[in-house]
Amino acid sequence: MIYPITAYGDPVLKEEAEDIPKDYPDLKELIEDMYSTMYFAHGVGLAAPQISKSIRLFVIDSEPMMDDKDKGKGVKKAFINPEIIEEDGEEWGFEEGCLSIPGVREVVYRPERIVIRYFDEEWNEHEDTYDGMNARVIQHEYDHIEGILFTDHLNGLKKRLIKNRLAKISKGDVDADYKMKFPALSKRR
Repeated sequence: MIYPITAYGDPVLKEEAEDIPKDYPDLKELIEDMYSTMYFAHGVGLAAPQISKSIRLFVIDSEPMMDDKDKGKGVKKAFINPEIIEEDGEEWGFEEGCLSIPGVREVVYRPERIVIRYFDEEWNEHEDTYDGMNARVIQHEYDHIEGILFTDHLNGLKKRLIKNRLAKISKGDVDADYKMKFPALSKRR
């Protein structure tokens, strides 16, 4: 199943998501649907709040973000109830975008290394270290389950410069080649 992507302005994108219980219904199917939705929208990550589910779950496939020297080093994985327990290294800038904010891309600075604790689809606990692009993709998706968008990392001037574009997105005035759910349109019905 392909879910519509929840657009900027929906309150679910600003909420801290809830932990998932082990008996969460149809979790494996949800994870597969999230991968399908992510690939359909040409994304490299998708967090549950982006499909209007306020739970601590995201999926990534960072391989398309790898440059030539790192081909084959991408990560395809689901993260259940993750917790970033350490971030370190030099902060580096990279232009990020978001499926919930189509057409907006800005440079975001993030630490180069993270340590993250999470459960996999079989409820096995892991504590892994990631760096570079893999760390960036994970940090971006992790922010979603914390109620943080990449635009929240921008300085005041940058935020003012994109304010009108963000308002248009929330009203459905945007071109995206995937189905979206717009908060302003939902309220009118």
